[in-house]
Amino acid sequence: MSFRLLVRRTAPTLRRFSTETPVAGKNAYLANLEAVEHHAAETTELWRKISHYVCLPAIAVCAAWVYNIEMEHKAHLEHEMAENDGHLPAPPAYEYLNVRRKPFPWGPNSLFYNSEVRQNILALGSSFTFPIGPAKPL
Repeated sequence: MSFRLLVRRTAPTLRRFSTETPVAGKNAYLANLEAVEHHAAETTELWRKISHYVCLPAIAVCAAWVYNIEMEHKAHLEHEMAENDGHLPAPPAYEYLNVRRKPFPWGPNSLFYNSEVRQNILALGSSFTFPIGPAKPL
């Protein structure tokens, strides 16, 4: 083996025609890539801490608050039903409530009718006949 080949294998190769000087043994691209990876690791850790120590407790507090509000609402409805012999009081008979221009395909009540919370439209004493012809403007 010649002396030239031995020197090439043992000595580190340097770019001889580079206009940029190496940064502490690394080129600028690798230094930038390492800085980006370090920043990504720090940012990932920050958002993990925010998720665990801010978001999850906030969700728990909001869930407890909504639960308390719903329990108060349920207690109020039970109180109103107890005052009215187990039925909800009749809603006011305003003419703009329950306006029907044409019948629903599934019946007189809305699609999301709940008999425990809402009054049955037919039980209100109205026949709810639908007009024949064009609808009247509001």
